[in-house]
Amino acid sequence: MNRLPLLDSELWDRFPDPRQALAEPNGLLAFGGDLSPRRLLAAYSLGIFPWFGEHEPILWWSPDPRCVFRTETPRINRSLRRQLKGKSWRLTVDHAFDQVIHACAAPRANDAGTWLVPAMIDAYVQLHRDGHAHSVEVWDGERLVGGIYGVAIGRLFCGESMFSVESGGSKLALAALARLLRDMDFPLIDTQVSNPHTLGLGAIELPRAEFLRQATRLGQLPGLVGSWAAFTPRLIQPCAGD
Repeated sequence: MNRLPLLDSELWDRFPDPRQALAEPNGLLAFGGDLSPRRLLAAYSLGIFPWFGEHEPILWWSPDPRCVFRTETPRINRSLRRQLKGKSWRLTVDHAFDQVIHACAAPRANDAGTWLVPAMIDAYVQLHRDGHAHSVEVWDGERLVGGIYGVAIGRLFCGESMFSVESGGSKLALAALARLLRDMDFPLIDTQVSNPHTLGLGAIELPRAEFLRQATRLGQLPGLVGSWAAFTPRLIQPCAGD
């Protein structure tokens, strides 16, 4: 039986080789450490992410295969265009990160709980304040109806979660994020583990070795640290062609 490594509380940049992650549960690599910004950024740069529930230790993962979107994939297709017809929604970036992450953490139907425990929320809010985590928001007037957030490492975007309280809200946020990232020379959105919803939106699975190769290369490219709010005018319009 493999023994799961415990991360050293002081060595924030030391992680086991992601290729040594367990096959069952798929991708479990290590536990412990903390959620400091420098440790989180080090983890993402290695293709590793935290994922744990309430009353659990911090768990670190690198699953095989890895689910990603190529940024040219999510689009406003006919089905989504029909959903948006007649709506006067608008899009922003980095205008309401705290609202987006709390909405992503809210209970959902047929969901036993959330992995976005308070410690995780605090950690990503700090990453946002440091200019490394970003959100796209969908508004109906002053009401937030959808959004998505994630972490940028070099030219890799690690998508964390999205939400919708109106049909089409999260799909529009994803399409807008993908278009923006494509214009900013980010070719991939990492979504970690596949599910029928993301695969239905056009996500693909990469073998972990291939994902790590691409993530390492992209993570070493010059990044865009700081608020992305100024890029709001570059977002696609809800009913415009893509």
